[in-house]
Order: sequence, then C-alpha cells, then structure tokens
Amino acid sequence: MNFEDHNHVVVIYPHPDDESFGAAGTISKFREAGVPVTYLCGTLGEMGRNMGSPFFANRETLPEIRKQELQDACKVLDMNLEMLGYRDKTIEFEPRNEMAERFKKYIEELEATLVITFYPGYAVHPDHNAMGAAAFEAVRRIDSEKRPALWATAFSNDRDEKLGKPNVVIDLIDSFDKKLDAIKAHRSQAEGMLSQLLANSEADDEYEAAMERFRYEGFYEVNVDDVQY
Repeated sequence: MNFEDHNHVVVIYPHPDDESFGAAGTISKFREAGVPVTYLCGTLGEMGRNMGSPFFANRETLPEIRKQELQDACKVLDMNLEMLGYRDKTIEFEPRNEMAERFKKYIEELEATLVITFYPGYAVHPDHNAMGAAAFEAVRRIDSEKRPALWATAFSNDRDEKLGKPNVVIDLIDSFDKKLDAIKAHRSQAEGMLSQLLANSEADDEYEAAMERFRYEGFYEVNVDDVQY
C-alpha cells in the first residue's frame, strides 16, 4: 500500500466517532505520508444514547460535547473537518440527490483521489447506509477519468456472506496509539465501550483489549458502476 500515491482523501461518515472507530489508523497513515485528509461529518450525533460513563452529559449538553470531542479527535488525527449540519437519525430522509451533489462538490474542489465512506446496506445504522449511498452516488456522478477510488466500510452480520472479505486491510500495529487516542477523544462514547471491551476480554489491560478488537481496518474497494445502492 503506497499511501503517498494519493492526492487528497475525503472521509464521509454521519457521526462523530465514526471516523475514529472506522478509519483512524488509516487516516493516520495517509497523514504520515503527507496526504491531506478531510472529514465530511454529517451530524453531531446529538440523538446518541451514550452520555458518558459515569454520566457527564444530558440531552441538552450532548451536542456541544460531541462537537468538541469531534474537533479534538480531528486534531489528534491532523485531519481537516467540515461539519455538514444534518440532524442525527434523519439522514435517511434527506434528498439523496442533494446530498450527492454536495459531496461531489467537495470531492471535486479538493481534487480527492480517494473517498472513504460506509457501504450502503451493510453498515447497520440508517444514517450510515443513507450517507454511504449518497457518497456512492457522488462518486458515480464524477467523470470516470477523474473519479476517485472508493473504499467502503461494512460490518453487518451478513457482510462476509454477501460481499466476501474486505479487499483492503490495513494493519495498524505501528499507528495504533494514534487510533486509540482518537477513540478516547470521544469520551462520551468511548469510556463505557472500552471498559466493557476489557471486561469481555482476557487481555491484561485496556490497551491490549483495544488492540485485539481494533488492530485492523478493513475496506471494500468499490466500482460504483458495478453495485446497487
């Protein structure tokens, strides 16, 4: 994998922390290679259920807390951030064509050579699937000679059966610290999850338990002309 071969990477996910759990190690590798990365984050995750462990947020304060966590994670990853202002848990109701045109404009203006997003239909959450579908459509609308590569994240239970194994797998053994720091920046979402991860693992500490779970990031390299979404 020659990370330096890319010009600009655009990451398109709907929620704060999607980037850290899904692609932080890969983002770090691109940044280490000197490749700019821009995150188009759809929402502030304001309808999320996690309020910290123990609680330090409530429904009124959560949006600003998650916004700050997102900004902190992007600083850890040295990644540009664009907050798109959609409402959490409603992206499936946004006009896909309008979102696709908005994403396409970013991709073209940034001269992106790679887009990372969710694989629609295989990303569990309706926001994930809807935003991934709009991102797929944005890439499809770009002239084939200028079209960026497309990597998609999928983690539904039927993923392997329907799609096979991811064909892009990134080993984070030498960038895992950066990924874990980015995850931890999302304190309201991560503290309880990491504690539960350790409790369910035979690992001796949180770092080892997280490494077992998150050492590899897998993506499907997609030709949008060949898939339904």
